[in-house]
This record gives sequence, C-alpha cells and structure tokens, in this order.
Amino acid sequence: MIDSIATLDRSQIVEQLTALVGADKIEIDEQALREASVDRFKKYQSVHGIYDGPIPAVIVYAESTADVSAVLAFANEHLINVVPRTGRTGTEGGLETSVADTIVLDGSRMTRIVSIDETNMQVTVEAGVPLQHLEDTLREQGLTTGHSPQSKPLAQYGGLVATRSIGQFSTLYGAIEDMVMGLEAVFADGSVTRIKSVPRRAAGPDIRHVIIGNEGALCFVTEVTVKVFRYQPENNVFHGALVDDMDTGIAILREVVTNGFRPSVARLYSPEDANQHFAHFSNGKCVVVFVAEGPAGIVRATSDEIDRVIAQHPHETVDPSLIEAWFDNLNWGQDKIDAEKRVMLEQKRLGYTTEVSADWSQVGKVYDSVMHRIRTEYPYAADLTMLGGHSSHSYQTGTNMYFVYDYEIDCEPTEEIEKYHVPLNAIIVEEALRHGGSMVHHHGIGKYRTPWTLDEHGTAYAILAGLKAQFDPNGIMNKGTIYPVEGAGLRP
Repeated sequence: MIDSIATLDRSQIVEQLTALVGADKIEIDEQALREASVDRFKKYQSVHGIYDGPIPAVIVYAESTADVSAVLAFANEHLINVVPRTGRTGTEGGLETSVADTIVLDGSRMTRIVSIDETNMQVTVEAGVPLQHLEDTLREQGLTTGHSPQSKPLAQYGGLVATRSIGQFSTLYGAIEDMVMGLEAVFADGSVTRIKSVPRRAAGPDIRHVIIGNEGALCFVTEVTVKVFRYQPENNVFHGALVDDMDTGIAILREVVTNGFRPSVARLYSPEDANQHFAHFSNGKCVVVFVAEGPAGIVRATSDEIDRVIAQHPHETVDPSLIEAWFDNLNWGQDKIDAEKRVMLEQKRLGYTTEVSADWSQVGKVYDSVMHRIRTEYPYAADLTMLGGHSSHSYQTGTNMYFVYDYEIDCEPTEEIEKYHVPLNAIIVEEALRHGGSMVHHHGIGKYRTPWTLDEHGTAYAILAGLKAQFDPNGIMNKGTIYPVEGAGLRP
C-alpha cells in the first residue's frame, strides 16, 4: 500500500465531483464540513465549536450503488482519502477525517427497503435505511430483526454492518455478524461485489467477514440482507436481582448461559454503574438483569432456569416492573444527545466508555485490575465522578466488560481527551490484552485504538494487512482506521 497524495486541490475535487454526480448531491457548506470532520469521540470539543483536525473538501450524498462506485473510482484515480458514513453514531473516531480535503461519502439517502421475505425470514435494505424505521415496519408484520443497540433511533444499516454492531438482545439473537446473510459493497477502485444470501455454505472462508466490521477501511457497504424473527413481546419476562459483588454476578451470568439457555438480555452492573441506572433500588449493590423472550414455552423454561440459578446465590429480588420500565427508556435518540450537550456546556461534565471482552475465567480479573490501576495510578482520579462497569453481552465462552467513566473537566476543551480519555482508555485496553481478552468488543477500532491493533492480532495481523493490500492498495479508504498510522491514535 502506498501513502497516497491527492493529485487534485479542493476546488478541483468539488468541481469534478459535481460534474460526476450532480450538484444536488454535493455539500460544501463550511459548518457542515467542520461537523463532518469528527464523530462523537470528540463530542466535548465539537460542542464548543472546536474542530482542530483536517476539514473535508466535500460531502457527497450518494443515492445509489452507482453513485458510490463512481465516487470511489474517482477518488482512487486521484488518490483522495474517503470516509464512508451513514447514521453518524460512531464513537471511536472512525468517521474523523484524518487527511485534509477528504471526501466524506454519505449513504443516508439510500433508504429503500428492497424486500421483506417472510417465507425465508430475511429482509434486504439499502445502507441508509434507519434501524428504527425497519424495526417499526417489521413489527407491524409480527417480525423483528432482534437488533437493538442504544443508537437504534439514529443508526443506519451501512454503519451497523461496517462497525460490527451489537444490540441489547444479543445473547439470544446474536450480533450483526450473526444476522447478516448477504451483502453488496463497493471497493476502493469502484468495483461492486455481491455476496449472495444462503442459509450456510462451505465454499471456502466466509467472505462476508471481509466486509462486516471493515469500518470503511476497505469498502463501502451499500446493501444488506439480514435475518428476521417472530416478534412476540407479549411473552417477555423480566428478571432483576441485587448481589454483593461482581464475581457473584459473573457466576450467575455464566451458569445461565453455559447451561444452554439464551435469555435475550443478560446483564450485570457494578454498584457505581448501577447507581446511575437504578438508583431508586440498587442500594449500593451490583444489579443483575435478565429478559427472557420468544415463544411462550421457551420463555417459561428460560425464566425457570434464571430463577433457579439466582436462587443458588445470596441476592435480593427486584420487582420485574422496575426492570421493564428501565428498558423502555434505555436507547439514545437525538433528545438524549442534546441533553448531554447541555450538561457538557453548563456543568463541564462528560462520560466515556471503553468496552472489551474476555473469557469467563479472566473477565473478573480484568474488571478488578482496571479498577485498581485507575484508582491508584491515574493522576486525575479526583476528577472522576463515576467509575464502574457492566457486562451486557454473554457467550458460551465468556462475556464483555463495558467500562464507564464520568468526570468533571478541569482543563481547556482542547486538552480534555489527552488528560482524561487517553490514559483511562489505555489502562482498560492494556488490562484486557494482558488477560488474554480483546481490546474492543463492539464499538470498533476507529482511529483511537489503532496503536494496539498489532497487539490485538499478533501473528494474524498479516491476514488483516493482506486485505488492505488487496482491496485498497492506494490507501484511500478511511486512513488511520483499523490500520495503524505512525504518530496517530491514543497510546500514551
């Protein structure tokens, strides 16, 4: 892969793209371009109107696969960096423009639900279809995708697939990679590839995974086919319990899941994290949350097992209606983002998260070691208003740990990330890797965990590097995302 240097200046890029796709698909408003230079990773700076990175040359609103192909072929010919995006809910800097005069290629106008196939239990959508819109449409027909990340009110399918998204009901339905059956994508040279939807095949490696999770560093996802399931909310049963420590909660999660049961939700909150969600009943304890859903018989069996396992451990039972009410208000829409902005401006307070994963025998050690290091090594621990974590996605072999840290900002907006997020994120990533886990569970590497990409993959990194060399030899796709760039990222 070469280090590309664009052969056109900003005005030439805009002029030629306008001729290529039409003026109605071109955005060059200065404020829009500034806002397009970041994602939610730099939310504190952007809420203060600070955009200190390279500003893109143009936003192109693609309306078809042909538009995407034409723009990428143009960018590849002229060695222009491209940042693909749809719903703009990224949190790890993956949507940041790290190169001046980047083309931001936006698929949010590709909003067609291509087909709903109830016989074969799948639906095909274009990249810009909002998850909430598709889910609402399916539920009218008694169906669901089973996919419900907190970003559900805003997220769109291209980004969900590109970032390897996961939803709150993953323990039953799986993550996006378990749901995707077929794909269409466009690679850096403008070539279009289609991966057909079949129940399963053994025709070589699973090539869907070249595209799923590529974070715009290899290609642009234009169309997706995903599984659908029967929607039976009338059968849902909610469970909650208070336990004294994280190890007890982890043991409960592990036993339910490894015994072969699949609640849609299996969660554990530390006392600190629980206090911001369940202050009215958590009483300084850890909170365990389960939801059983699906056909009535399966729900009964799953609920019985949850009750049986919880009963084997010291606990206090939580009224199920309290858990149900909490879930009804969990997702993040524009209203909560706007409220967060007000808090940042008025109170100089902010919250970040770093999510990792580990096997059952190590995840408690990851949690304990992170808490210990931050409390004893981090020089600005006094500024932290909350430090905790929760497990929210469990598997036969282990679970994730979602660390949450809130702080009062005692510095200039431009210094906030380096003072707070850099060292905190680094401790969490380092401890996950030290205990044999993954440095990232579902938010993606973005541009700010790339310094650890080699540590994450080890000798397998050659496979990842080979994909970049094959599909983006000119290096125009989302420079700095997934693939390390010297001097970039967040490693202290």
